[in-house]
Amino acid sequence: MNLIIFALAPVFTIILYIYIKDKYEKEPKLLLLYSFLFGAFISIIITTIMYVIFDYILPLDSSVVFQQFIKAFFIVGFTEEFSKYIVVRFYNQPKPAFNEPYDGIMYAVMVSMGFAATENIMYVLDGGYKTALLRAFTAVPAHATFGILMGYFMGKAKFAGKNRGLLNLLGLLLAIIFHGAYDFFLFIDFIPGVWVGAFISLGIGLILSRKAIKRHQNRSHFKIADRKKHL
Repeated sequence: MNLIIFALAPVFTIILYIYIKDKYEKEPKLLLLYSFLFGAFISIIITTIMYVIFDYILPLDSSVVFQQFIKAFFIVGFTEEFSKYIVVRFYNQPKPAFNEPYDGIMYAVMVSMGFAATENIMYVLDGGYKTALLRAFTAVPAHATFGILMGYFMGKAKFAGKNRGLLNLLGLLLAIIFHGAYDFFLFIDFIPGVWVGAFISLGIGLILSRKAIKRHQNRSHFKIADRKKHL
C-alpha cells in the first residue's frame, strides 16, 4: 500500500499544480476524473494492444542504435502519445466545458497523469522505493510535459476554425518528438554518458511547458472579460 502511495504522490502533485494554474474558469471535477480514468485504463489498453502488434511485426534489437531510435520515436513515443491524444481529441475537445485554450493543457495533463499513474504503479511495485523516487523526478514529470505540449496546441485548435486539424496533429507530433527523445537516450544507455540527453530533453520540455502555461493563461477568454469588466 505504501508503494502505491509513493507511486501516486508525484502524479497528484502535478495534477494539483496544473489545476491551480487554471486561474480563470475551473473545469468540472467529474469531467477531470473521467479524463484521468480514461488515461489510466483506456489509453493503457490501447497502448498495450499496439505494443503487441508492433512487437509481432517489427521485432527490434536492443543493441542496435538505429533500431532503438525507431523504438523510441515510432513505437513507444507514437503509441503512448497517440493513445492519450485520441481521448483528448474525441472525448474532451468536443465538450462545452472545453471553453478556453488552457483547457487543452488541463485535460491533456489529466489523461497523461492517468496513464502515468498506471504505468508508475507497475514500475514501482516491481522496483520498490528507489524506483518510486527516481521516477518521481523523471518519468512522471516527463509525461506531464508531453501532455502540456500536446494540450497547448489542442487548446489552440479548439478555437482555430479551419486550422483545427493541423494544430491538433502538431500537438501530437510535438509530444511524440519529446517522448521519443527522452526514451531514446535511455534506451541506448549502453553508450557511456548518453543518458544525460534524456535529462536535457526533459529540461527543455519543462521550460517550454512553463511558457505554454503562461501563454494560455494570458489568452483566456475569461481573463479578457474580467479585465474589461474592471475598466
